[in-house]
Amino acid sequence: MQHTHETLQDLRGHGAVCPIRMPRGTPSYLVTGYENARALLADPRLSKDNRGAYELMAKKVGPENVNASFGQLLGAHMLNTDPPDHTRLRKLVNKAFTPGAIAGLRPRIEQITTELLDAMAEHEQVDLMAAFAGPVPITVICELLGVREQDRGEFSGWSATMLGAGALEDVQAAVLAMHQYLVALVAQKRAEPGEDLLSGLVHATDEGDSLSEDELVSMAFLLLVAGHETTVNLIGNATLALLRAPEQRAKLVADPSLMPGAVEEFLRFDGPINIATLRYTIDDVEVGAQTIPAGEFVQVSLLAANRDEGRFPDPAELDVTRAAGGHVAFGYGIHYCVGAPLARMEAEIALGGLLARFPRLSLAGPEEDLVYRNSPLIHGLLALPVLLR
Repeated sequence: MQHTHETLQDLRGHGAVCPIRMPRGTPSYLVTGYENARALLADPRLSKDNRGAYELMAKKVGPENVNASFGQLLGAHMLNTDPPDHTRLRKLVNKAFTPGAIAGLRPRIEQITTELLDAMAEHEQVDLMAAFAGPVPITVICELLGVREQDRGEFSGWSATMLGAGALEDVQAAVLAMHQYLVALVAQKRAEPGEDLLSGLVHATDEGDSLSEDELVSMAFLLLVAGHETTVNLIGNATLALLRAPEQRAKLVADPSLMPGAVEEFLRFDGPINIATLRYTIDDVEVGAQTIPAGEFVQVSLLAANRDEGRFPDPAELDVTRAAGGHVAFGYGIHYCVGAPLARMEAEIALGGLLARFPRLSLAGPEEDLVYRNSPLIHGLLALPVLLR
């Protein structure tokens, strides 16, 4: 995983589409170029319907090799649906996940950041992922959804297992535990609603429509997992990028107003999502000079698209003053990440606070010892040991 970018660059040089196998052996097609990736992310001939995906996977690799419990228990959310279901679900979520509600979180995110930096300052060395990059977004999304503080560690463990490429039985156990917890949490919010986002979703309606019980549990899962996994690894990857490019870090220390644009560059340069969530063709789709037949899985590499030299000059160079925009780190089209504004704000506050407090931050060990998570979806470090002064 340490050489992901080099591998993807090599694959991009061999054509628009590359036949591959997913971690559990499912045949698929990998797309690595920017223009093709952006087009396919918005192409209605690529479906995200959860039921169809599991039927197709069972057909290709056998039902015994498919983690059906994941889809059945936690898959009824907007990321796993096509219009019109997707349109209905996203509209209901948007009623609770408003720009005003997100903007109102800034003071609390600043407070969380300050408290974590204060705790870090008591040490000479920390694992930045465990001490800072993880706790900031996990605390924010759990508070936003109304998850109790004592439950957050267990939740993070389930999430890591479910998004990894480990044993199927471990994933299934994590799915069942997560589902059981979220069912109880939704029931609590229905009985005793608070000011949190999940209570808002439980009681959200639109012209008489509302989320079903399965949809509520699945949506809570999506928002909790996506609401922290993306930002955890955005902060971690960005910090490593700055440690590797001290001249870019110096620019941000000298001029903190560059940080919003720098966050866009961090997302492009080494984003938190490796391959976009699964899609499959419901019709033949031409990609460049090749055709992906109907009934095939397609994997769009966001990392590769954001390093495409045909779209970004010197893509392998970090430039915090690069003109912002154009990357697909949060996806594209109707499935564009609903939490993108929150992730951007968290990263801006967290990274700005980190650089201001510890301008001499440095790696605590050899860079070659860093290990990335074993996940087809998540692109991030298991740990990032740093010296603070």
